[in-house]
Amino acid sequence: MLGRKLMSDRDYWERHARNYDASLRWVLGRPLPRLLERASEAVQGNRRVLEVAAGTGIVTSALAQTSDHVVATDYAAAMVDALEQRVQGAGLENVTCEQADIYSLSYSAGEFDAVVAANVLHLVPDLSAAIQALRSVTKPGGVLVAPTFCHDETRMSWLVSRILAVSGFPGHRRFTMQSLRGALEENGLQIARAELIPGLIPIGFIEAVF
Repeated sequence: MLGRKLMSDRDYWERHARNYDASLRWVLGRPLPRLLERASEAVQGNRRVLEVAAGTGIVTSALAQTSDHVVATDYAAAMVDALEQRVQGAGLENVTCEQADIYSLSYSAGEFDAVVAANVLHLVPDLSAAIQALRSVTKPGGVLVAPTFCHDETRMSWLVSRILAVSGFPGHRRFTMQSLRGALEENGLQIARAELIPGLIPIGFIEAVF
């Protein structure tokens, strides 16, 4: 666990939707341009892409540039409101915004060519159940794109993650790049590409095949 639970996870994100962009850009900082570039490349040419935990749509815009259609979801209503505003403001006609819980996705089996879960795997209470839910809606051989904060990768990121924990940040695990790869492989995914993007909290950018 990353800190003491001060409120439910959903309540945390509902309350922080308004300042989410500013806080995420502060934490991401230097890795953000590379993350967006890699995300766009990873879904290039895919017909249907599902994005879970899309937040306010920082990554969504990059996905929309290179894929036919993106279904961008978040389980916090306030996040979906902000997501819709960004999508409409950018004129992204190939993006659909929906409220959805990663554990109870209502989509058809194999509906998506790729699934994007950006900076969410450290937040889910049950990682195996979350991955299984994503697998169920992705076609066989489809791709999971999972850029993930690696809080324990460096001494600085270790310290920052402890500061976030004190503030009530609802994390459930801390990864290094090695442990992130291991967690995905333990859940039956094959790592296709992996890159550690340096930053205040480094990003482990993983592309894996279901």
